[in-house]
Amino acid sequence: MAEIKTKASEANVEEFINSFADTEQKKQDSFELIKIMQEHTGHPAKMWGPSIVGFGRYDYKYDSGHGGAMPIAGFSPRKSAISLYVFTGLQEHEHLLEGLGKFKMGKACIYVKKLSNIDINQLKKLMDASIAYLREKYAVND
Repeated sequence: MAEIKTKASEANVEEFINSFADTEQKKQDSFELIKIMQEHTGHPAKMWGPSIVGFGRYDYKYDSGHGGAMPIAGFSPRKSAISLYVFTGLQEHEHLLEGLGKFKMGKACIYVKKLSNIDINQLKKLMDASIAYLREKYAVND
């Protein structure tokens, strides 16, 4: 089985954002997301893999036996958009995307060009639902 690359590390989050975010807007949005996610999850920002800023941690194990750990919420200021890892991807949570604002969807990832394009209160509701789901299904380390 291949080794998972997305692991928590001691890399400096601020240095990562200052070197990785390619515009001043993305840097500002990234630092704002850190405040929002730290406050909302109760966990400090930590680097996960080379390019994800994550908060908290949950341990998962699939029926296949594959398992690992991931942050309960996170983001990455990628070149084309900021990737938000705050959505379960479950159909029963899709209603939470209504009123979020201007974004694109991946499988369970939300892409925003800039933070001002979305409703922060709706983002917090999304995080609440996702974190509640993770707590119910997996071992969340608070």
